Amino acid sequence: MTKIKNLPYFFVTLVTFCITSCAPSSDAVGQTPNITPTTNDVDCWLTKSDESIKLQKQTSVLGFNTNYNVYQNIDVNDNQIFQTVDGFGFTLTGGSAEVIQQLNATKKQQLLQELFGNTDSSISISYLRISIGASDLNSTVFSYDDMPSGQTDLNLANFNLAPDNQLIQLIKAILLINPNIKIIAAPWSPPVWMKDNGSSVGGSLQPQYYSAYAQYFVKYVQKMQLEGIKIDAITPQNEPLNPNNNPSLLMSAIQQADFIKNNLGPAFQAAAINTKIVAYDHNCDVPQYPTTILSDSSAGSFVDGSAFHLYAGDISTLGNMHTAFPNKNVYFTEQYTASTGGFEGDLKWHLKNVVIGSMRNWSKIALEWNLANDGSFNPHTPGGCSTCKGAVTINSSDSFDRNVGYYIIAHASKFVPAGSIRIASTQSGNLNNVAFKTPSGKIVLIVENDGNASEVFNIKYNGSWATTSLNGGSVATYIF
Repeated sequence: MTKIKNLPYFFVTLVTFCITSCAPSSDAVGQTPNITPTTNDVDCWLTKSDESIKLQKQTSVLGFNTNYNVYQNIDVNDNQIFQTVDGFGFTLTGGSAEVIQQLNATKKQQLLQELFGNTDSSISISYLRISIGASDLNSTVFSYDDMPSGQTDLNLANFNLAPDNQLIQLIKAILLINPNIKIIAAPWSPPVWMKDNGSSVGGSLQPQYYSAYAQYFVKYVQKMQLEGIKIDAITPQNEPLNPNNNPSLLMSAIQQADFIKNNLGPAFQAAAINTKIVAYDHNCDVPQYPTTILSDSSAGSFVDGSAFHLYAGDISTLGNMHTAFPNKNVYFTEQYTASTGGFEGDLKWHLKNVVIGSMRNWSKIALEWNLANDGSFNPHTPGGCSTCKGAVTINSSDSFDRNVGYYIIAHASKFVPAGSIRIASTQSGNLNNVAFKTPSGKIVLIVENDGNASEVFNIKYNGSWATTSLNGGSVATYIF
C-alpha cells in the first residue's frame, strides 16, 4: 500500500485504524487504536534494548485486516525467493566445551536442551563452527600432530584427535539432542613443524608440506566421522590475513588457491570426501581474496563458496560476491561481542548486520563467535582474545547467564530452522528486516528498529496487513 500523505484532519479521523503493538501499547506513541482485533494472526517475540524484556512472547492480539491507514509498510512477498538457509549459531570453541563440561550433569543437560533442543523453551541452534586443533579460545595451543622441535611427521603417523576429547564428547551430546546440526570447521594453524617460522603465531605453510597438510584435513574429516560427527564444510584457514593471533597463519590468496587446486581438492576427491571446501573466512574489506580463488577455474571447481567476518568492510560484500559468482554460496562465520560492549549497542548492530544484513546478502548461515566462557572471559591461549564474551557465561557448576549474543542469534535460530527459504521483504526507514518461509509453511519476519524512537508500521502480506509498533533499539520476530 502506498502511504497516504497530507490528508485533511477530518478525513483522517474517518479512517479506521487497527493497531496492535508487539511491544506494550504505550509504545505506539501518539497513536490510539480504534479497533482491537479479536483473532490473533501473528505471534510476536520481543527483546527490548533496555533489557526489560528479553525474547518474550507477547500476549497482545495482532490481527490482519484491510482497513487503510497512513503508516509505513514492510511488504512481505513469498513469491520472490532467495537462498535456502543452513542455520544460525555460534562457534563451539574448545574453551566453550571446557567450561560447559564443568557444569553438573543436570545443569549441563538443561543448558544443552535450551540451546539445541526443539521445545518451547529452546532456541534451537542449528549450525556450529569448530576449530581444527586449537583456536585462540582454547586453554592451550595444540594441533593433532605436534612433534618435538626439529622433527616432522610426513605420513601423519602421530595424528590424534585426543587433545579435543572434551569438545568431541560435547558434540556427541549435542547430536543426541539435534542429530541434524551442521558443522563447519577451520584451523587456526597447521602443526608448527609445517610452518616456516617454527611458531604457532604467524608464519606461512611451507610448500613442501602442502600434500601432508591436505592429508591432515582428510584424516580429520575421516576420524571425526568415525566419532559419529559429520563435518559439513571446512575452510582452509581462519582469518588467513591475520598472522598475529595465537595460533594463526598467514596464507595469501595465491597460496590458498594453490593449496586447494593442487592438494586439498584432489585429496578430498581421491578419498571420496564430500565435505565442502569454503574459501577465505575473513573480513569483508578484502573481497579480492575470495575473488582470486573463485576466478581460478581449477581452484574454483573444488570450492563451494566463500566465508566472511565483519571486523572490517561492509556486509554488502557478501551480496556482491553472490552477484559476481551466483553459482557459489556465501557464509557468514564469525562476529564477536566484547566484554566492553553494551547490550543495546550490540543488540542493534549485530541484528542489523550479522543476522539481517548477512541474510539479505545471500548468506547461508549467520554465526556469532564464542558460545561460552567463564566470568573472566577465559579460557584463552596466551595472546588470545581476552575480551571475547560468550553467548553464555558459566558461573559455577550449577549456574549460567545468558548474554547479548544469545539473544542476537535466538531471534533467528528459534524460529527459522534449517531448510527455510529467505523471501522478499521491503526495507522501511529505520526498520531493518528480513523474512523467511519455513519448511512447515510459516512466515517469519525479523525486524530491528535502528532508530531511537518507537515506530508504528504495517506488516503487509497477501493483500492485508497487521499494524504494530516497535521501540527504538528493540528487536521483534513475527511469525504468521
